[in-house]
Amino acid sequence: MNFRTENKVLTQFNYASLTDVVLQLLIFFLLSSAFVMQSGIRIRLPRTVITEALDRRNIVLTVTKGGELYVNNERVDLKQITAKIQPLIAKDREQPVVINADMDVTIQRTVEVIDAAKAAGAAKFLIATQPENAR
Repeated sequence: MNFRTENKVLTQFNYASLTDVVLQLLIFFLLSSAFVMQSGIRIRLPRTVITEALDRRNIVLTVTKGGELYVNNERVDLKQITAKIQPLIAKDREQPVVINADMDVTIQRTVEVIDAAKAAGAAKFLIATQPENAR
């Protein structure tokens, strides 16, 4: 018995192995992206039964439990709020200002922030809440 093997050069590329690798990478990145923590300001919003969707173009004032203030994720002092909001309000007077106040922040502190925004020319305010069933 004479066994003869022929070694032929493949003239076409086989995409099956490349497809497997690409799909495995896709699955890896999809799964690992679920574990990435989102950066942001840590607050606990008050809970409510009825909520409304917010527009991303809104001006956001955040008051943390520790009393820190942020305008659109930029840390500021109470005295700086008016200067930071004025150019944003000048573009659109009807633009609402969203107040993200931690549920443990006093009403007095929240009113001080709203007064500073009113001094900048803000007329509409929304208080951000979290749905009752969200955890």
